[in-house]
Amino acid sequence: MRRGGAGLAGACVALVVSACGGSTGDSAGPGAVHGRFPVSVTAHFARVQQLAEHTSLVITVRNTGHRALPDVAVTICENSCAASTKLNQGTAAQAFGYDITPAANTADPSRPLWIVDRGPGACHFQCNAPGGSAGAGVTASTNTWALGRLAPGHSVQFRWALTPVMAGRHTVAWQVDGNLTGTARAVAPDGRLPAGTLVASVRGGVPRLRVTASGKVVTVRSKTPSH
Repeated sequence: MRRGGAGLAGACVALVVSACGGSTGDSAGPGAVHGRFPVSVTAHFARVQQLAEHTSLVITVRNTGHRALPDVAVTICENSCAASTKLNQGTAAQAFGYDITPAANTADPSRPLWIVDRGPGACHFQCNAPGGSAGAGVTASTNTWALGRLAPGHSVQFRWALTPVMAGRHTVAWQVDGNLTGTARAVAPDGRLPAGTLVASVRGGVPRLRVTASGKVVTVRSKTPSH
């Protein structure tokens, strides 16, 4: 499911976030929450990563206003939401992915740059399923996560556990909203929609692994030659 609009920001930049689950105040009808909600955001994503090694994207949103955000959410968006990104450098309909040139009989042109091992939100029954966990913040939109009500003066952390699966220089675009319908608009200190990009260079080469006596899988680091 595609969602147009904004995306996610650069490493350690002040801005905003998104999440999912039991959404509150998201109705677009009578009783819907409307207005602008000031937030500050910090985002961190390793600038240099290694193919097939675990990493994480962390976006922290703080409510700096006097009203609660109904359902703070973060969208990892299409490259069209970040004007600074070039074709196939931003994320696509599939979060943490890119779009290939559509070919005949292609049902979905989106291909992964990172595998989402675990999405934001508490780990519940999904963690028992093979292939990782979606996290409790999933929504009906494949590239948006929401974490519910955010009280004034409080912060919430969106954390994605990821594994890069394609070497190269990639851009992740993001955006923060106050709820899932857009009636509650999160705003950065400059009055704009909290959004941005994060750039990561993924090094090629599959890391060497070994199993310890305790059964733990560890990465074997090559030793730096002495001079």
